[in-house]
Amino acid sequence: MSKELLKQKFISAIICASLVISFNVSIFADDFSEDEPFKEIFSSEVSGTPELKPPKIEAGAAIVVDMKSGRVLYEKNAHSRRSIASTTKIMTAIVAIEKGNLNDVVKVSKRAANIRGSTINLRAGEELTLNELLYGLMLRSGNDAAIAIAEHIGGSVEEFAILMNEKAQQLGLKNTQFKTPHGLDVPGHYSTAYELAQITRYALNNPTFSKIVGTQNTSITGRSLHTTNEMLGAYSGADGVKTGYTGQAGRCLVTSVTRNKMRFISVVLNCSSRSVRAQSSKAILDYAFNNYSLCSLLEDSKSLGTLPVIKGKQQMVHIIPENGIEMPLTNEEKENMEVDFCLYSDKLTAPVEADLEVGYIKFNVKDNQIAKVILKTSNYIERKHFSDYYKDILNIWYKLIKQNTPNPTT
Repeated sequence: MSKELLKQKFISAIICASLVISFNVSIFADDFSEDEPFKEIFSSEVSGTPELKPPKIEAGAAIVVDMKSGRVLYEKNAHSRRSIASTTKIMTAIVAIEKGNLNDVVKVSKRAANIRGSTINLRAGEELTLNELLYGLMLRSGNDAAIAIAEHIGGSVEEFAILMNEKAQQLGLKNTQFKTPHGLDVPGHYSTAYELAQITRYALNNPTFSKIVGTQNTSITGRSLHTTNEMLGAYSGADGVKTGYTGQAGRCLVTSVTRNKMRFISVVLNCSSRSVRAQSSKAILDYAFNNYSLCSLLEDSKSLGTLPVIKGKQQMVHIIPENGIEMPLTNEEKENMEVDFCLYSDKLTAPVEADLEVGYIKFNVKDNQIAKVILKTSNYIERKHFSDYYKDILNIWYKLIKQNTPNPTT
């Protein structure tokens, strides 16, 4: 083989190796190309014309849920397991907030400083508060912040992942598993659009979390941060939550929007670009806000009737719902709502405990259950004793004597 041919093969091998390295960097670089503020690509106004058919979007999986009730308003492949990139950091943040002290000073390790992908350029040995790192985690999607937080709270990345999975189990999630606090592509790290929405619903109930993810710009030690979330400031009412990107997961986005006393959470996974994920998020949120309005189905603790109580010091006990129901409904659902009221018995025998389950009430639309609430007793009813019966007899005699006694003449 000639020297010239050997030289050409050597050069070709170098070029191939470079391409492989470049390819791997792009695959693992979470939020790699999201450093620049996002330019508005859609009108922030929602169309006033309801779209009765769910929109077709390019996202691989998606969902919209109502924050308060958890009702699903739109879904596409919502229960399929997928890579979730930096939307992982929603769980990282809530675990850190619940188990840590925001004022704790965290020392950055070499492992944190050397992580690939999107970072806030932490240096080994540098010290920041946990609160500052949380802003770096959620606004700039700092993988270095994720490692530093994990090591501080869990002692190691691996131990922190255990805490993340324990929280997932507490939330009843069946299709979620965490291997890292940052979400870079590794085998066995996954969730679903539906379960990401459930994690977000839980996390947004925490005021600290909600404040952080709704922030567009802030400053921490030595750094100015601007959110990677293109929906903040571009879509009316947007107040969170988190972006994500890896080669395996594609572009991902979890969004929270509050309007008209309703807060909806959308999730889009596996989009081809930032524009696609933004447009997809807008389309499904527009659909939800255009077609649903808030409706009160049940008032909390309001009496729905009474049940007779046998041998009780009180003859009746009030029946109340276990909780009130307020949820978004379409106009069609309101018009076709059917209520199924069921009591397990037509009477109770004393003693009757407070909060005793006595039945349920269901709300159905075209045979589809929209909501179900347990009915319970409002208060404790004590059983009558011998002395109570004796008093009853005396009261009856007294009334009879009074009725049969003639009125005195004047």
